[in-house]
Amino acid sequence: MANISKRNRRREKEINNAAKNRRELIAARLSRRDLMRMGLLTSAGYLIHKKGLSARAQWGGGGGGSGECDRRWWNGSGGNGTPVSPPTTPFVEPLFIPPIAQTVASLNPAPTVNPNTGAGEARTRPHQALTTLPPVKFYEVHQREELLSVHPELPLQRLWTFNGTVPGQTYVARYGEPILVRNFNDLPNDNGGFGLQSVSTHLHNGHTPSESDGFPCDFFGQGQWYDQHYPNVLAGFASSHPPNGDINEAMSTLWYHDHRVDFTAQNVYKGLAGFYLLFNAFDTGDETTGFRLPSFPNFDIPMMFNDKNIDPDDGLLAFDLANRDGILGDKFLVNGKIQPFFEVKRRRYRFRWLNGGPSRFYRFYLTKSNLTNHPFWVIANDGNLLTNPVQTTTGVTIAVAERMDVIVDFSSFAPGSIIHLENRLEQCDGAGPTNNILAAGQGNKMLEFRVVSDTVTDNSVDPATNPTFYQVPTRVTERIRRCFEFDRRNGQWVINDELFDCNDVRFKVKRNTAEIWELEGGFNWSHPIHIHFEEHQVLKRNGQTPTLIERGRKDVIRLGENDDVEIYFRFRDFTGRYPMHCHNTIHEDHAMMLRFDIDDVGNNNEDNCGHH
Repeated sequence: MANISKRNRRREKEINNAAKNRRELIAARLSRRDLMRMGLLTSAGYLIHKKGLSARAQWGGGGGGSGECDRRWWNGSGGNGTPVSPPTTPFVEPLFIPPIAQTVASLNPAPTVNPNTGAGEARTRPHQALTTLPPVKFYEVHQREELLSVHPELPLQRLWTFNGTVPGQTYVARYGEPILVRNFNDLPNDNGGFGLQSVSTHLHNGHTPSESDGFPCDFFGQGQWYDQHYPNVLAGFASSHPPNGDINEAMSTLWYHDHRVDFTAQNVYKGLAGFYLLFNAFDTGDETTGFRLPSFPNFDIPMMFNDKNIDPDDGLLAFDLANRDGILGDKFLVNGKIQPFFEVKRRRYRFRWLNGGPSRFYRFYLTKSNLTNHPFWVIANDGNLLTNPVQTTTGVTIAVAERMDVIVDFSSFAPGSIIHLENRLEQCDGAGPTNNILAAGQGNKMLEFRVVSDTVTDNSVDPATNPTFYQVPTRVTERIRRCFEFDRRNGQWVINDELFDCNDVRFKVKRNTAEIWELEGGFNWSHPIHIHFEEHQVLKRNGQTPTLIERGRKDVIRLGENDDVEIYFRFRDFTGRYPMHCHNTIHEDHAMMLRFDIDDVGNNNEDNCGHH
């Protein structure tokens, strides 16, 4: 860092001291009331703007501001009031491929419709479909701490895992084969400084009964377990499209993660996330059948992206609990490794790209050694195959929790070629991206592709032939239009001016009906909004027809500053409680969430459009 000015060195020292002081407050386990009594907390819940304590005191608050973006994120000297992570050499470790989840022959005690609280189960509601859609496969999962490496130049990290890996094991599921997962909470008493040993695992975004969805308030503690029943059925199976459901509602790339109310960001940051892949007779996992997409697992690769901070003093994972705007990291991880490499053959691959958070938006490009862009094809958005592939030479944007399945063809590269997956979207703080696209080679190099062989057999479909996948599901007349404004009031994250409460049912949806929701973003902030249970169709974005990539089905919608987006749903088959929330997990944990219930009556709450 010889090029860093004396002024920047002074600023860096101030940042490190403030971060140490915040960690000492956390270690002292002072309550919010204690901090307010000491005069260290504002009424809005933030640490006071005081040097030596608040990140905001050094670099101002969130909200984007009017000044130039703090370039320290891009020149290796940190940013956003966060200490600089220790240096690490990029591209020294291969990409980690999470193991495929293995079934067990049986579970003891056997699963029951009603919660087996006497045996330690924490579930509070009966299974809706355990007898009508009985599981044919069973899994046993232990959420536990493991010492794992994120980079060979850093010490082993105390990470929280599903069965010992980060990301957790990949579930390979098929439509028509219901499964049951028994989750055990074996987390340690000592959390290592952050994270809560209380969990609720959400399958994002399965067509799943409420009691198995991973509702944020369905959490369970150490020593308890929870049975989650995943029917793996198409929407409409028990309503509009009996008995098998609407094939145009098929999903492919799902993921699961901790969703404990108030602690999602911390628990996922520590490692509690993994992939869940769904196949069927069309998206088969075999490139010689069905849609002929590249074969799993050799040429179909899930990739989870996270940005994190490392404490410069001890080299361990650091999480700033005082940050309520959104955490940005200066270390970029793919499948739990900092800037790995991946060896590819000269053929087509399917990559399932997932932004695992906590707060950063990405715009990914494939950057060749001559700093030109290599084109690729987007085939799925949020795990939903598009009607036809969409080619891009100008990258693809992925907000937190969004997934983009892409086809990349390496057949034109000579062995020994190097291509980088590069994020060129500038983001300075938790407010969201500036929408400034950096020049090729000036962004964050996430992953290095190394072409290692001559041409091999490739039976996968060429996306340039414009194959057709699923159609957008047919719309029916909606019962109601509801409107939601996502904003900040008095330092608090709110939806329609209200904070989240587990027991506050904001509105009720009538089962087997359709609705239109209008989502409006606030001033100076970007929010990736996730609605549980059903996929939606984007009708309009700021009054305009959405892009080809956004016209398919989705479960996360990007709300930029003052955006107005109309989306359409059908809520079918199951009942119960579900949330809608911002998936910037820092915002989510600070109450930018609401609860809605699905029942057979419904109501008209939250329909006062234009008056929030």
